[in-house]
Formats: sequence, structure tokens, C-alpha cells
Amino acid sequence: MEQAGSPAPQPATAGERHAIGAPHDGWRALVYRVTFESETPAGRLFDKLLIWAILASVAVVVVDSIPGLHDRWYVAFDVAEWFFTILFTVEYLLRLACLKQPWRYARSFFGVIDLLAVLPTYLALILPGIHVLVDVRVLRLLRIFRIFKLTAYISEYHTLALALKASRRKVLVFLATVSLIIVVMGSLMYVVEGPEHGFTSIPTSIYWAITTMTTVGYGDITPETPIGRIITAIMMLLGWGTLAVPTGIVTSEIAIRQSRQEEAGRAASAALPLRECAACGEAVHTSTARHCHQCGARLPVLG
Repeated sequence: MEQAGSPAPQPATAGERHAIGAPHDGWRALVYRVTFESETPAGRLFDKLLIWAILASVAVVVVDSIPGLHDRWYVAFDVAEWFFTILFTVEYLLRLACLKQPWRYARSFFGVIDLLAVLPTYLALILPGIHVLVDVRVLRLLRIFRIFKLTAYISEYHTLALALKASRRKVLVFLATVSLIIVVMGSLMYVVEGPEHGFTSIPTSIYWAITTMTTVGYGDITPETPIGRIITAIMMLLGWGTLAVPTGIVTSEIAIRQSRQEEAGRAASAALPLRECAACGEAVHTSTARHCHQCGARLPVLG
């Protein structure tokens, strides 16, 4: 029983439950509350244990890749890997079983990640060595944003995603221009230096141009002639100057969108009644909102 005075855990909203076909009653509703709703005590405990299991399973794969430890403890590592695989398989099947429309969850981001987290171990029975791909399980740690009430950061991610989408054409034009410069300069270096200095083909010269322009400079291919060194210096300066271009494009889009959001927020605050969220402090919400759009907490009812 819950202690007196403690707020009752809030279940998922009707819209959220409908989105993945959540059940309304019976044992499936109980499984749903545990596996999908981190607001309930049982669901929060389940998600925390799941996070520790994911970390442990990834650690097993990482440590197992060390030859000395693998030769000594390979049996223990195999047992641990199969234990986590079976555990995550049961969890995945429970998530599907408790939904009215499991296909919606299976096609969602977390549904695909949950499936990829268990497939490599089974595929390793046919293709040995592929089990190391279970490191994809680390992506399941994205649930931590929901578990530990960090959903406010999702709005920041949304802003970044919109900025990247809005600037994609500019970035593509920039990358196309850089690619043309790399091909031209690489071909020129092939003519100037030639095979005797390591520039054995145009693709090899293009590889040199890429490593030079990105300021990586492995040094496995270096120009020997004065003209080649002049071209190399030009490539270095071009690379140093162009690295900041994509960053500036995306940053500009982010600034524009943040400015628009602030203007919209000021306009909304002038027209909407203030209802401050007790969890995150956000004060601007629509008159029909029942939950905070920043953190998801329940809002006070207007009098």
C-alpha cells in the first residue's frame, strides 16, 4: 500500500496508451504498467534493474574481447552472454504480449533496438563472431531519459534535429563543393608527384587529399616536389578554413529556431493563464493541457 499523503503514480495518458495499443485491464495491463510505465514504483524499479542488466551485458562483451581473459574465462562469458540474451528475449516478448497492437511497438525505435539487442547472439550460432554486435544494447540506455525524468532534454534534441533538417541542403552543397575540390586536387597531385612518390593512382591521391584536407595527415603518403608541397599547404589551409562551415550553418539554424520559440513563448504567455509545473517550473501551457509539455508531470486543475 502507498503511504498516506504520497501522490499516486500517474499512468500513461490515453494518447500514449493508444499509440502502441496498450491494454486496459487483466494481466496484460499489469505487465504494461511494469514494463512501460516508469512512473509507477514497480515500473521504475524494473527500468532501473534493466539499466544495470544492459550495462553488465555490454561489459561482458567488452571484457570477453580481451584475449587473455577470453582464454581463461570463456565458459563464464558464454554463460553470462546467454543469460542476458534469454533475459532480454523474455523482456521483449513480454512487451509484445501485453499490447493490443504489438506490431506498432515492434516498428518503433525502441522496439527495433530491443530486437537487435538479442539477435546477434542467436545469429552467432550460424555466423561465429557476429555476437560482438550485441554492443548495440548500449542504445537501450536511451531509456534513461524517460526513467530519470530527463524528458525535458528531448525538446533540446528536437530543436537540434529540426536545425539539422533545415540546414541539410546547405550542408549537402558544402559537402559537394568539398568533394569536387578533393577530386581535382587529388588528380593534380597524381600528375605532379606520380607513382615514384607514392601517388600510384588517382584514388590513392584522392585518399591523400581527404586526409590532408581534414587535417588528419597520417603521413603514409607525402609530397616530395616543391610544387606538390605548395599544393599540400593550400589543401591544409582550405581544410582548416572549411571545418567550421557546417558548424556555423547548423548553429545559425539553431539560433533562428530558438529566437522563434522565445517569440512564440512570449506571445503565448500574454494570452494563456499561468499554470506552473511543480516538477520543472514551466509556466506556459494551453488551457486544456493536463500534463506539462516539458517533463510530462500532471498540471494543477484550473479553478
